[in-house]
Amino acid sequence: MAQSEQEVLTARLTQYPVDRYPVQHATTQFHLGSVLLQAGETDPALAALTMAREMFRSAGMRLEQAKAAVMLGAGLRLAGRLEEAAETFSAASTELADLDSPLEQAAAAYNLGLVRQDLGDVEAACAAWARAMELFLAANYPAQAGAAARDHGAALLAAGRAEESLRLLEEALTLAERAGDEAGAGMAANALGLAQMAADDPAAAVKSLQHALGAFPRSIRPAEYAMAKANLALAHEQADDPARARLAARQALGIPSAAAPVRAQAQAVLSRHPGRPEDDLLAVLDGEDPEQWPRVIREEVLRVSELSTEHRCALVSGFFDGLLVRTPAMYNLAESLLQVILELPPRTYQQFATAIVQASADRPEPDDQRIRAVLASALARFAIPQWQRLVESLNAAATAEGQPATWR
Repeated sequence: MAQSEQEVLTARLTQYPVDRYPVQHATTQFHLGSVLLQAGETDPALAALTMAREMFRSAGMRLEQAKAAVMLGAGLRLAGRLEEAAETFSAASTELADLDSPLEQAAAAYNLGLVRQDLGDVEAACAAWARAMELFLAANYPAQAGAAARDHGAALLAAGRAEESLRLLEEALTLAERAGDEAGAGMAANALGLAQMAADDPAAAVKSLQHALGAFPRSIRPAEYAMAKANLALAHEQADDPARARLAARQALGIPSAAAPVRAQAQAVLSRHPGRPEDDLLAVLDGEDPEQWPRVIREEVLRVSELSTEHRCALVSGFFDGLLVRTPAMYNLAESLLQVILELPPRTYQQFATAIVQASADRPEPDDQRIRAVLASALARFAIPQWQRLVESLNAAATAEGQPATWR
């Protein structure tokens, strides 16, 4: 059985007795402390890192001593020993400045900012992050510089200094994108959207939060997606657009892993602005460019796909209700809906084919025939393999529902 990294490092300590191989022993203690810290074993990690720092000091290895101090400070912060952590990071930063090691000094300054924030000293935290950003940029580490700018800007925003935070958060977004840090860009865009709302600029906030959603795919970063959606609901609410606010709020609530504050925020929007989901979807589509219709429909279909048969049927039925009264747009609306359904995984795809059949059948015959005619025209716009797949699926669903297989 393969040994874990922790077991390998623990065994290595015995191979390098402290009295005979002090440098190798200190190096192993440093790596062991780092591994223990990542595993959440704070107390043994602190012991290992303290020993590593002291042994590097005894050996006159100042750079290694300072690096161990930075890691030790991180452990002290995790242990809640904030004053000790601040002292450790400050001393390490000073030592690293003397050693002309800007990258390591930047890491110490960044972590010092986190500790100062934990201690409630916003000004000291912001000063540390400003220094960290400067040093990270000098070392050509844009992602880390962007993280420092983001935390700095978010702290200013939390302190009620929205206007000051805007420049930093815009720069954080630029740096994250330059570094290819998608998650960092999403977090910066989300914070920027909040700052723009605080500065009473909901239109800019909507753009920033939609940017954030682009970095938070629903299937990959669901919790972050829900957070950005809930914030987007607030931005739409501030912009006096209740239909979009409700749509975003429901989509945030559709994520099971959404954090409790996110759920509470989204639910509050719905409580302040009650309305029907199916009405909101059509209202939002009315204000969108037709090229954007599949994107808007897709997000609502994905939300409803995880709910009950009744919810799916209600969405499609409401969509058909709107389609019937939007004569110039009905064919493009139908095509957009079918395009989204074609993208779905097999099981969900079949569920929505059934929902189409049910939503068409549960209405007077003239409306049923009109919907069928519109869908038939929309189906004809697809390539033959897609058209055949949709027709076969609709007829199979009709047969399963005890209805004639007359879709074409």
